[in-house]
Amino acid sequence: MTVSYVLINCEIGEETVTEKLKEIEPVKVFGTIEFHDMMLKLDTENFEKIREVVSKNIQKTEKTRTISSLIRKDN
Repeated sequence: MTVSYVLINCEIGEETVTEKLKEIEPVKVFGTIEFHDMMLKLDTENFEKIREVVSKNIQKTEKTRTISSLIRKDN
């Protein structure tokens, strides 16, 4: 299992972005305070699946401005 966290900044009206992101499997959405508008958590079977979800779904979500991904590495 590979875990990734994605930090997002979006345009005004983030409620619609949140609703769209909640529809994407395996995304879990959390609100944040300060530098980013929201944080997503992805639990996937491997790195390739994370890349696919981020590039094909999350980045193409309307009203998203910036995206930063953090992938947890297990030792």
